[in-house]
Amino acid sequence: MALSKNRIKELAKYKQKKHRDEEGVFVAEGWKLIEDLAKHFDCKALIVTDKVKEPANRLKGTTAETASDEEMGRITLMKTPREAYAIFKRPDTSIDRIETKGLTLALDGVQDPGNVGTIIRTADWFGIETVICTKDCAEPYGPKVVQATMGALSRVSVKETDNLSALLKDAARRGVSIYGTLLEGNDITQEELSEDGVIVMGSEGNGLSSEVRECVSKRLRIENWPKGRETSESLNVAAATAIVCAEFRRRLKK
Repeated sequence: MALSKNRIKELAKYKQKKHRDEEGVFVAEGWKLIEDLAKHFDCKALIVTDKVKEPANRLKGTTAETASDEEMGRITLMKTPREAYAIFKRPDTSIDRIETKGLTLALDGVQDPGNVGTIIRTADWFGIETVICTKDCAEPYGPKVVQATMGALSRVSVKETDNLSALLKDAARRGVSIYGTLLEGNDITQEELSEDGVIVMGSEGNGLSSEVRECVSKRLRIENWPKGRETSESLNVAAATAIVCAEFRRRLKK
């Protein structure tokens, strides 16, 4: 059954951030991603083409609506429409305290949605269950971030704060190590790393803000190879995050 013009208009409004924010929802597209997210988030609407109609009808807790490829093209938030489109209830992203057990990732002004999504996916891979984003990061439940996480949002709790330095200072007072990647830091392979702590990654262009920089107790640097060779000015923040997380896990599993 085709979508009505009113239904298409109603769904198309979610292309705008203000409507997603007003209703506290986020959009995901692509059947594999939606199937993963539906296990953990309340699905408010599910639109599919005939390609995935059968598995969609088996999804618990929701009833799928069927749309043509042309109709999908009118509601999609992507350049190329996918075979499935879903609206999910957004979880609470507020945070007033950083847990002292385990590793937490904090992103200070990372503005590229692809980087934020990839970092959340990286956190999932390395068993880091919480990622904190400052308010000037890319919208963590924005369409591009959601797509880039490849379903990692199902297992990683993403929080937002407008005062990361206050959270870090409070954590430090409780004995939590605050790690930050800085050009003037110490070689990460030579530094002592702990099982519990916060790893702070800075923005693509400016690195860590001055307020957050003051909170860092252990400054880390990823060495280029070979040392002294002329190379790029810096690493992509998502790539750097993966290297840092891998080094923590490599060392701490021994």
